[in-house]
Amino acid sequence: MTDAREAAALSAATCAALRPGGGQVAGALPQARQGDVRRGLLILGSKPDPVLPPRASYDAVGCANASGYSAAVHGLPTPRFTVMSAILPAVESGRQSLRALAGQRTDTLYFFPRPRAPRRLKQLTSLFSLVRMQPFYLRRMLRHNGYSYAQFVARDHGYYDHLIRELCDYDRDMLRHIDCKQPSTGAMALAIALAEQPFERYILSGFSFELTHAYGENPEIDQRRSKASRHAETDAAVMGYLARKFGNIFTTEATVHERAGVPFLPVATQTHALSRGDEE
Repeated sequence: MTDAREAAALSAATCAALRPGGGQVAGALPQARQGDVRRGLLILGSKPDPVLPPRASYDAVGCANASGYSAAVHGLPTPRFTVMSAILPAVESGRQSLRALAGQRTDTLYFFPRPRAPRRLKQLTSLFSLVRMQPFYLRRMLRHNGYSYAQFVARDHGYYDHLIRELCDYDRDMLRHIDCKQPSTGAMALAIALAEQPFERYILSGFSFELTHAYGENPEIDQRRSKASRHAETDAAVMGYLARKFGNIFTTEATVHERAGVPFLPVATQTHALSRGDEE
């Protein structure tokens, strides 16, 4: 397990290595190595009926929470990495997600912890709920469901909070969004990919800024009487900002294009991918 003290390694100099339009450079974060840049990474969300890009347009898949279900249904490669929220074992919708992943696997699993709660809120939260949001409990639930991984990465929430703020250049408007509501696991999957998974381009598919799932009716929708995600405004802002900054983030989803301003995957890229696929 990765030690939480690794958070200290993420300095201003580290994220200064992430240059607009160029993705990552050597030394940006532990897994980013010079010469280890691949063609494309598909970052897959959990929405029903994701609009998938041509298979030859990406080399690997990154997942958020239970989007590995969609990856398996559509015959995609085993996820290179998956980011899972600490909340999954603690709520019914999260447990539904974990059940959907039964028998699946990922190469690297990133545990995304909850932010530190104010003292009064802690007093109102049951000890059992807090226990359920610890790394060991998620690992226990995954083991129970037959889900496997090669590496489990557990870091303090401060690591990811610092990462997203650095990537967004401490922009005042972006900080306002982040302080209001932290990014979702899906948006954090994009941030981790930019920082630690070197690819020439990143493709966002299966995102809708809603609570809908490909693997069943999300019980949270009935509880809240709304499909809208509480993370929607922050996610749209973060995705749009990072797309403008780096210039190599694209989407196949009309909602992400319209709401976040992320450009569609270029037709030329898709055409080239299809021709390459025919050759292969």
